[in-house]
Amino acid sequence: MTRVWKWNRPVTVREVLEDLQRERSIAYTTVMTVMDNLHHKGWLRREVEGRAYRYAAVSTRAAYSAALMNEAWSTSDNPAAALVAFFGMMSEEQRDALRDAMRVAQLGETGESPGESGR
Repeated sequence: MTRVWKWNRPVTVREVLEDLQRERSIAYTTVMTVMDNLHHKGWLRREVEGRAYRYAAVSTRAAYSAALMNEAWSTSDNPAAALVAFFGMMSEEQRDALRDAMRVAQLGETGESPGESGR
């Protein structure tokens, strides 16, 4: 997914393979299987081009990350404890980002735009 988001255009398995091989040895079939799995999970869409597929991200990296966090949280037998543990692992910068995100989410619920609160 990182490669697809980085390029921000439809990519082939071969392109992703060649990029990954700059860092480590990896088989074509491994990349193909992962991209096919991501397609079946709904994270990548694909179109036939010649004898290959071109894959494109269905969603943004932020939405993908949010879905992963939601999935992990919703499968916990104690969601509140999972959140407390997660918050405990966060850096100060991450906690600041969380506070900012909560403010934005709360403004969205009230229909106000940033800068309108308190008027």
